Amino acid sequence: MSKLQLRAFLYQLAAFAVLFLLFRYLIAAYTGLTGIWIPMTAFVIGTIIGPKFQAVRTKDGEKLFMKWLFVKGIKEIK
Repeated sequence: MSKLQLRAFLYQLAAFAVLFLLFRYLIAAYTGLTGIWIPMTAFVIGTIIGPKFQAVRTKDGEKLFMKWLFVKGIKEIK
Protein backbone atom coordinates (compact mmCIF):
# COMPACT_ATOMS: atom_id res chain seq x y z
CA MET A 1 0.00 0.00 0.00
CA SER A 2 1.52 3.27 -1.09
CA LYS A 3 1.60 6.49 0.87
CA LEU A 4 -1.27 8.03 -1.13
CA GLN A 5 -3.38 4.89 -0.87
CA LEU A 6 -2.98 5.02 2.90
CA ARG A 7 -3.86 8.71 2.91
CA ALA A 8 -6.99 8.00 0.80
CA PHE A 9 -8.01 5.25 3.23
CA LEU A 10 -7.53 7.51 6.25
CA TYR A 11 -9.47 10.38 4.62
CA GLN A 12 -12.27 7.95 3.74
CA LEU A 13 -12.34 6.60 7.29
CA ALA A 14 -12.33 10.05 8.89
CA ALA A 15 -15.08 11.39 6.63
CA PHE A 16 -17.27 8.35 7.28
CA ALA A 17 -16.68 8.48 11.05
CA VAL A 18 -17.65 12.15 11.29
CA LEU A 19 -20.77 11.67 9.16
CA PHE A 20 -21.76 8.47 10.97
CA LEU A 21 -21.53 10.10 14.40
CA LEU A 22 -23.36 13.21 13.22
CA PHE A 23 -26.22 11.26 11.65
CA ARG A 24 -26.40 8.83 14.57
CA TYR A 25 -26.97 11.73 16.94
CA LEU A 26 -29.47 13.45 14.62
CA ILE A 27 -31.43 10.25 14.01
CA ALA A 28 -31.56 9.41 17.72
CA ALA A 29 -32.64 12.93 18.66
CA TYR A 30 -35.17 13.70 15.92
CA THR A 31 -36.74 10.41 14.79
CA GLY A 32 -38.71 7.67 16.45
CA LEU A 33 -36.21 4.95 15.55
CA THR A 34 -34.92 2.71 18.34
CA GLY A 35 -32.43 -0.10 18.83
CA ILE A 36 -30.31 -1.32 15.95
CA TRP A 37 -32.13 0.91 13.46
CA ILE A 38 -30.36 4.07 14.64
CA PRO A 39 -26.79 2.95 13.76
CA MET A 40 -27.98 1.04 10.68
CA THR A 41 -29.66 4.13 9.26
CA ALA A 42 -26.67 6.32 10.15
CA PHE A 43 -24.39 3.78 8.41
CA VAL A 44 -26.41 3.82 5.19
CA ILE A 45 -26.69 7.62 5.12
CA GLY A 46 -22.98 8.06 5.94
CA THR A 47 -21.99 5.63 3.20
CA ILE A 48 -24.15 7.33 0.56
CA ILE A 49 -23.36 10.93 1.48
CA GLY A 50 -19.66 10.52 2.34
CA PRO A 51 -16.98 11.57 -0.14
CA LYS A 52 -14.99 8.87 -1.95
CA PHE A 53 -11.19 9.16 -2.02
CA GLN A 54 -8.95 7.21 -4.38
CA ALA A 55 -5.24 7.14 -5.21
CA VAL A 56 -4.59 6.66 -8.94
CA ARG A 57 -1.39 6.13 -10.88
CA THR A 58 -1.17 8.48 -13.84
CA LYS A 59 1.60 9.18 -16.32
CA ASP A 60 2.54 12.16 -14.09
CA GLY A 61 2.84 9.96 -11.00
CA GLU A 62 0.41 8.91 -8.30
CA LYS A 63 -2.38 11.37 -7.46
CA LEU A 64 -5.20 11.54 -4.93
CA PHE A 65 -8.74 12.22 -6.18
CA MET A 66 -12.05 12.89 -4.44
CA LYS A 67 -15.58 12.38 -5.71
CA TRP A 68 -18.53 13.68 -3.71
CA LEU A 69 -22.25 13.92 -4.21
CA PHE A 70 -22.27 17.66 -3.47
CA VAL A 71 -19.28 18.60 -5.66
CA LYS A 72 -19.57 18.49 -9.42
CA GLY A 73 -17.01 16.21 -11.05
CA ILE A 74 -13.86 14.67 -9.64
CA LYS A 75 -11.42 16.90 -7.73
CA GLU A 76 -7.68 16.37 -7.43
CA ILE A 77 -6.27 16.69 -3.93
CA LYS A 78 -2.64 17.65 -3.40
